[in-house]
Amino acid sequence: MAFSAKTPQFSPHTEPKNPHYPKTQNPKTLSFSLKPKEKPHNISSTKTRQNSVSSTASITTQNPNSHLLQLCLYGKLEEALKVLNSMQELNIVVEEESFIGLIRLCECERAKDEGLKVYESVLNLVTLLNVRLGNALLSMFVRFGDLGCAWYVFGKMSDRDVFSWNVLVGGYAKAGFLDEALCLYHRMLWAGIRPDVYTLPCVLRTCGGMPDWLRGREIHVHLIRFGFESDVDVVNALITMYVKCGDIGSARLVFDGMPRRDRISWNAMISGYFENEECLEGLRLFFMMRELSVNPDLMTMTSVISACESLGDEMLGREIHGYAIKTGFALDVTVCNSLIQLYSTVGCWEEADVVFLRMKYRDVVSWTTMISCYEENLLPHKALETYKMMELEDLIPDEITVASALSACARSGQLDMGIKLHELASRTRLISYVIVANTLIDMYSKCNCIDKALDVFHRIPEKNVISWTSIILGLRINSKCFEALIFFRQMKLNLKPNSVTLVSVLSACARVGALMCGTEIHAHVLRIGVAFDGFLPNALLDLYVRCGRMRPAQNQFNLYKKDVAAWNIMLTGYADRGQGTLAVELFDKMLELEVIPDEVTFISLLCACSRSGMVYQGLEYYDIMKSKYCITPNLKHYACMVDLLGRAGQLEDAYEFIQKMPVTPDPAIWGALLNACRIHRRLELGEIAAQHIFEKDTKSVGYYVLLCNLYVDSGKWDEVSKVRKVMRERGLIVDPGCSWVEVKGNVHAFLSGDNFHPQIEEMNSVLEGFYKKMKAVGLSRLENSFKDEVEASKAEIFCGHSERLAIAFGLIKTAPGMPIWVTKNLYMCQSCHDLVKFISKVVRREISVRDTEQFHHFKDGICSCGDEGHWGKIGN
Repeated sequence: MAFSAKTPQFSPHTEPKNPHYPKTQNPKTLSFSLKPKEKPHNISSTKTRQNSVSSTASITTQNPNSHLLQLCLYGKLEEALKVLNSMQELNIVVEEESFIGLIRLCECERAKDEGLKVYESVLNLVTLLNVRLGNALLSMFVRFGDLGCAWYVFGKMSDRDVFSWNVLVGGYAKAGFLDEALCLYHRMLWAGIRPDVYTLPCVLRTCGGMPDWLRGREIHVHLIRFGFESDVDVVNALITMYVKCGDIGSARLVFDGMPRRDRISWNAMISGYFENEECLEGLRLFFMMRELSVNPDLMTMTSVISACESLGDEMLGREIHGYAIKTGFALDVTVCNSLIQLYSTVGCWEEADVVFLRMKYRDVVSWTTMISCYEENLLPHKALETYKMMELEDLIPDEITVASALSACARSGQLDMGIKLHELASRTRLISYVIVANTLIDMYSKCNCIDKALDVFHRIPEKNVISWTSIILGLRINSKCFEALIFFRQMKLNLKPNSVTLVSVLSACARVGALMCGTEIHAHVLRIGVAFDGFLPNALLDLYVRCGRMRPAQNQFNLYKKDVAAWNIMLTGYADRGQGTLAVELFDKMLELEVIPDEVTFISLLCACSRSGMVYQGLEYYDIMKSKYCITPNLKHYACMVDLLGRAGQLEDAYEFIQKMPVTPDPAIWGALLNACRIHRRLELGEIAAQHIFEKDTKSVGYYVLLCNLYVDSGKWDEVSKVRKVMRERGLIVDPGCSWVEVKGNVHAFLSGDNFHPQIEEMNSVLEGFYKKMKAVGLSRLENSFKDEVEASKAEIFCGHSERLAIAFGLIKTAPGMPIWVTKNLYMCQSCHDLVKFISKVVRREISVRDTEQFHHFKDGICSCGDEGHWGKIGN
């Protein structure tokens, strides 16, 4: 039904445009003034009764209508319908009161099918419905949510009172047809029906639900015109309307002007302040309420506790908790649930646990809130234990419960439990809730099961922004950044990404060197004015740093108010380039601006000192971290110190440092020593480090690669074969070499040994040309090494030469003199390193390659890494 706000029309010759309109009926009979084609039957008129009643009939009294009403009174619907059928078969008159009793019973029992049968019986007897019978049918169909039949009944009524209009207006409003409800209200006024105390609250709630402030103001005028400005219920609805429309000032004016208020008035105004994020004003009103000796109720208490949660005010929350205990509200389950949520938000999970354990009765919300509390406070194991306890109570979890438990699985990496929850969600059909599906994507992604995450994603019928963001982030953390960018492009076709999506995509761009894609996002966030919201500034800074664009990174760094994370990103950028001096200068500036460094700051700083050979400065910063900033070193700091000493050739000192550590060294620390032994070709000490590594970690491929590299550099090819045999036996596979290069805004990926690229012959031809030129200038070792079986064996382990194809493609597709930026997923071997140095000198281009270990910037035959850790150097 579509009404015009100005000129609503109810034409008897036009079918109302309403999706609930019953198509089986004749639309021409829908009219306010229908006249029967023949004389209608009178329900209450007398008719000739049958002299005898069948023995099988359900009529056992001489007054069947009285018997029917008595059955309705006792709620015996099935028997009452049998009596009705018998009366109709015997042509006994069914009185109006009997029909009304049956209709009300069907409404009460929510018996829709039975109600339709009674409705058919009524239609067989009458053409026009009087007010009482029509109102009963209207009320029943509105209760059933069948607006089509309700509208048809409304059209067949010979007359209508305010109850008729109220029921229909309320029905349309409840079903979500808010515009139609308001138009019906205006048609009611046109019909000369005066609204009552039930009409105006319903219409005001409708205005608040839209929300439509202008129409709400109009209803406010009607309220005054019809003299309801002193009716508490109507004015309470008016306050709620203004609150929902965001006009908290008008709501307060109405509240202050009330001659009499009840608790609902106070609750409406207090919760209104909270809803409009004016929590302090709401709390002041609550204290005013107490001063005026108006006792709060459960709604007041839950609203006030939620306000304390929004403010993050732990002390006030504790005071409200004490008041709730003193007044007995703390015994109510809804108040306890709100208190658990409050303590969870402010990080006091122990207090939340106490409230939970003291509850005599816990509903699903209680358990879910407690599970979520543990998960949000980084206690995923306790969250899953609580979920298992809930299962023992035979409570059926809802979609929020399952989502919270899945989040705990994602945080703790408990894949088995996550799979069981997935099976439960599928069995109970909770997976149809998008929140459950989205959390499943997150869980599988964080448990390195990206294929299962993709399967869940593709099965979601209506994906929202969170669905797309979850899978994009999942692909990124599973090192499938290229695919993440593809999904992002698909998402933009249908949905608008939010800031979290953009941060995830920027992270993917940073890891594959997709600078142009990242700068497009930067321009987009600048246009829409969110470039400095949340994590976006740091995500943009990280993009420029990882892509090697330190000048744009410095510009971005200077634009916004920086937190310690921004300083850490810049320090990491200098560390990756071995620019220890710049890192130290930045750290000094950080201290001048009174920015307090954290543990990540010192990891980046120690790493920068290590890459630059600044041993003395690194040791000094390590001591300052402990003595001045009271930061207890963690395993990453110890690994940085071992790397610092080891790279500088002080291997015995590094080994002694490990032995004196107050904590048990992890594989990463021994790995730092092994890498240092690789650089300085210390075979015996490297084998000791490898032995310690494989006692604790036999699955990480990178450590096997380092050991192979050590043996290769030492000429121990038999040992290389042994290590590789162990890798095959344990099913360890090195990720295939993959390199990315961005050309004209598009990212191109190249796998090791990729012979299917449409331009592979052209790229190989370019590379062969460089091999010949290298041979001509006396660098034939490089060309031969590429064909040498031993070198090929080494390259297969940790390089793959994929960057060669990416650089060749960049040379073909870009203009002369343009820089080439390549990102690689594996370590860059010496052969490729020397080749790229030679290419940069010949073509006079800047070529940047970021591998898993560091950033290489080649210019005029020189690399920014200083050839540290690589074989030999190319002469001028």
